[in-house]
Amino acid sequence: MNIMFATVSSRIPEIGIRKAVGATRQDITLQFLTEAILISVTGGAVGTLIGLGLPFSVRFFTDYQLPIPLLSAFVAIVVCCLVGIGFGTFPARRAATLDPVECLRYE
Repeated sequence: MNIMFATVSSRIPEIGIRKAVGATRQDITLQFLTEAILISVTGGAVGTLIGLGLPFSVRFFTDYQLPIPLLSAFVAIVVCCLVGIGFGTFPARRAATLDPVECLRYE
């Protein structure tokens, strides 16, 4: 959530310009919500690939057979999506309710 608040804070002038040009609250909310989901899913995918790569490498280099539950990988991606939606909603709504004039004055 802190990453998304930092993203919103650093892009306040951009939000003001978009709102001044005619972007609706829904447009701005969807922009930041999409960004939050992409950040969390990318991190989850990298973590899942590393998590699945370790048992495969153990199988490749040794005689141990570690179980690899693929359902866990699917659940991890779903949880990352839910975290992105959950922690991206509040900053996205905050960005959408900013006043365009105040945003353009912000430095």
